[in-house]
Amino acid sequence: INFILQTANLSPSSYGFEPWHFVIVQSKELRELLKPVAWGAPLKLDTASHFILGLSMKSPMTKWNSDYIMHMMKNVKQFPEDVIEMYSKFYREFQERDFNLDTDKKLFDWASKQTYIALANMMTSAALIGIDSCPIEGFHQEKAEALLKEKFDIDTDTYGLSYMVAFGYRKEEPKFPKSRRNIEGVITWKK
Repeated sequence: INFILQTANLSPSSYGFEPWHFVIVQSKELRELLKPVAWGAPLKLDTASHFILGLSMKSPMTKWNSDYIMHMMKNVKQFPEDVIEMYSKFYREFQERDFNLDTDKKLFDWASKQTYIALANMMTSAALIGIDSCPIEGFHQEKAEALLKEKFDIDTDTYGLSYMVAFGYRKEEPKFPKSRRNIEGVITWKK
């Protein structure tokens, strides 16, 4: 699981601002509490060796002039002041002009897109080492976040729940092969 979590940590994100947080829910009691608000998860909550909540930052963290963004540029990326000024300008223009991220909902949805990159990397890395995974969006977001605030001690003004994902070894081989669209239907070459 540490390898899988490391792939999340190393995942790319827009502007490199990593607008995510992952909560690994190992407690049986907390897993039971999730069942009523996560209709797509009950079986996985019982059987997964590791169950992860993918949280995305909300607008107080991702807005171009937030303390978090400044922290990322100054302390994590260690940009010099002139680069911080330039990067801040680009990021502001990206939010206000290029992507029109002018509401809290739009900013959260953008952060969720970044968090899904980490999800894909975790699931792919797990598959490469023989561990199955199942992404889960089958939950009532408002009720789930109320539960996370009350019982998981998560600041839901700062983070929202984007997805859940279960990891573990399968008991038996699947009865049917994966069904996918023909590759020619999903790829177009322009020469």
